[in-house]
Amino acid sequence: AGPGSYTVGTMSERFDCHYCRDPLQGKKYVQKEGRHCCVKCFDKFCANTCIECKKPIGADSKELHFKNRYWHDSCFKCFKCYTSLVNEPFMLRENNKVWCSNCTAAEDAPRCKGCFKPIIAGDQNVEYKKMVWHKDCFTCSQCKQVIGSGSFFPKGDDFYCVSCHEHKFAKTCAKCKNPITSGGLTYQEQPWHSECFICSNCKKQLGGKRFTAVEDQFYCVECYKECVAKKCAGCKNPITAGFGRGTSVVNYEDESWHDYCFKCTKCARGLANKRFVCHNGKIYCAECPKRL
Repeated sequence: AGPGSYTVGTMSERFDCHYCRDPLQGKKYVQKEGRHCCVKCFDKFCANTCIECKKPIGADSKELHFKNRYWHDSCFKCFKCYTSLVNEPFMLRENNKVWCSNCTAAEDAPRCKGCFKPIIAGDQNVEYKKMVWHKDCFTCSQCKQVIGSGSFFPKGDDFYCVSCHEHKFAKTCAKCKNPITSGGLTYQEQPWHSECFICSNCKKQLGGKRFTAVEDQFYCVECYKECVAKKCAGCKNPITAGFGRGTSVVNYEDESWHDYCFKCTKCARGLANKRFVCHNGKIYCAECPKRL
């Protein structure tokens, strides 16, 4: 029964209470479903029970009802903020609790991973892999400074600003000892900035190019030929083993030859890995000196 299913008045005729049989004439009474009863019996036998305070809603109380649930008007308050909801929009939630629209919106809003408070419409936020933070709650795990909408690096459950990530995780260049934040290259298991891995002579970057190392110095092909490589005693060109034709070098008495240039002065027979004779500063095969 709802609040409109009974009437309250003062009895002017001779009626007795349906329950206790006390006379009602001249007294306040309640009429419900064709029966007349005193106020005391109404509260005891007929009144609806308030879903909030669990007490009967007497004939003298204001009653509110929604979907077969009843409240004293003074009990009809938001479960969260206790604001009266009489004549206000509300939501009936779990355990028959009523919520105002503001608290409902806040309760249903996603929770900040930092402060665990709701992120409501209009709040600036950061989202990453189905997680969400207030913008000011998204901070670096190392320095605790706000990252906000800036660049960051995730590491497991932690997040780092660019600066902290560089110092904590980035590889260090073998030359300048500063962090390598992007790009770079590796030579003999050591990391280098591309701009640090350069020719010792012309200073051009060597990444992706042919080069050679001489006593911890790096040279491009051109600079190695010009500044470092020995000159062949035969053709007078630089000996650049590995860069061009031939890979072997013949050394004899402080002079060097390409293996294909080390040949008999008279018959031009190749002498690499063969017996030879040096006469008057010239190289001969074992047979030609006999014919001189």
